[in-house]
Amino acid sequence: MPGFAPPVADERSALTAYLAHQRRALQVTAHGLTDAQARLTPSAGELSIGGLIKHAARCETFWTGLVLQEQRGPQRQADESDADEFRLGPDETLAEVLAAYAEAAARTDAVIAGIPDLGQAVPVPQGLPWFPAEVGAWSVRWVLLHLIEETARHGGHADVIRESVDGATLYPLLAAAEAWPDPWFRPWEPASASAAGR
Repeated sequence: MPGFAPPVADERSALTAYLAHQRRALQVTAHGLTDAQARLTPSAGELSIGGLIKHAARCETFWTGLVLQEQRGPQRQADESDADEFRLGPDETLAEVLAAYAEAAARTDAVIAGIPDLGQAVPVPQGLPWFPAEVGAWSVRWVLLHLIEETARHGGHADVIRESVDGATLYPLLAAAEAWPDPWFRPWEPASASAAGR
């Protein structure tokens, strides 16, 4: 992924390209991390990179389900707390949540590709305080914009967390993950590899 979204020809390609770009930026914050590092919560809150990716996958699954009218509101297991959605559990791996995110993203992309009109109505779940009671429906277009917003917000969280874990930032991580040529960005290396190269 280059540092910018690709050129776009129309509204649909703009929305899907920017969503894909934000997804990739979130995913790359996990590049080179161990499961233990992906569980770290080095900021004042309880967010971890693994937990943010897990949440982003659930977010896409939720909103795609609303678009398809498969569900009417947030779904949660009886024994699951709000914090669990943002935490990489001891029995979960980073590879698993990255795979779940890729699967959720592919499903979203397939669903959006099959909808001819981005103005198609998406019913607003009722009875939940964070959804506006006076709005009966959003559009698929609105859902895509919201997914871009949500993914970008959590990508920013993940940037801060990753820098707190080992000092890595987005462009050196992208350079490492995608083998960008020097000299613009020195690709990120694990601390032990950096020390060995000196």
